[in-house]
Amino acid sequence: MKQSILYKVSSFLALSIGLLTVNSCQRDAVQDLQNHNWKLVWNDEFNGNAGSAPDAKNWSFDIGTGNSGWGNQELETYTSRPENVSLDGDGNLVITAKSEAYNGSQFTSGRIKTKGLFATTYGKIEARIKTPYGPGIWPAFWMLGADEDTNTWPNCGEIDIMELRGQQPNVINGTVHGPGYSGGAAITKQYGLQNDRFDKAFHNFSVEWSPNQINFFVDNFLYQSITPDKVTGKWVFDHDFFIILNLAVGGNYVGYPSSLTPFPQTMTVDYVRVYK
Repeated sequence: MKQSILYKVSSFLALSIGLLTVNSCQRDAVQDLQNHNWKLVWNDEFNGNAGSAPDAKNWSFDIGTGNSGWGNQELETYTSRPENVSLDGDGNLVITAKSEAYNGSQFTSGRIKTKGLFATTYGKIEARIKTPYGPGIWPAFWMLGADEDTNTWPNCGEIDIMELRGQQPNVINGTVHGPGYSGGAAITKQYGLQNDRFDKAFHNFSVEWSPNQINFFVDNFLYQSITPDKVTGKWVFDHDFFIILNLAVGGNYVGYPSSLTPFPQTMTVDYVRVYK
């Protein structure tokens, strides 16, 4: 999410072609994850009253515009308002992007993180999410090195467990960024659905992270394995990382929203769980 290649939105025809032509991963290697004997060590099930904020013991807010330090030329202002980030009363967190004038921006949305509250080195990190859709919409479930304040990006490392370009609602990417392989040079791979979209139902997105290996999964299907020999710089995935959930509008990864982008858009999160 920090930086990525420019993706330009063109037209509804481009969206339709993308849906028809993207190659999905062949499901010939479904993993038996039960053999790992994972133990749950941290989680948020987002149980609470409708309209309430996510648990402050687990999450804090990033607040401000795209000029507040997260780059990407995003167009929204992130807020802590319940209109943008709140529980729905049915066991979900809902991050909502709205088209509205606010603090000089044309859009508002939400971004929450576990920084200073929870971090982990290694384990299985998983979320069950229903994504938004539409040109210029950019949901993500990702992690940053907990030392980012003193060891600035990309040296701190970044693990994008799931990010999606709203104009391709049937495709997600799993990515790592580090020194020598960040932004457009990041190590990444797509996973696509055939005859389905990630905004139509919940899907599980996870990584299994161990020394010298990060495995990426969608619905327990392994579609990418990254090891030190596959990165083009220093391996920096050997220390604590914290978790981020956000829904960006615009930016150099997705381009500008168009007339084909309905608002409001919602990223709905059933849970986030971490296992060791």
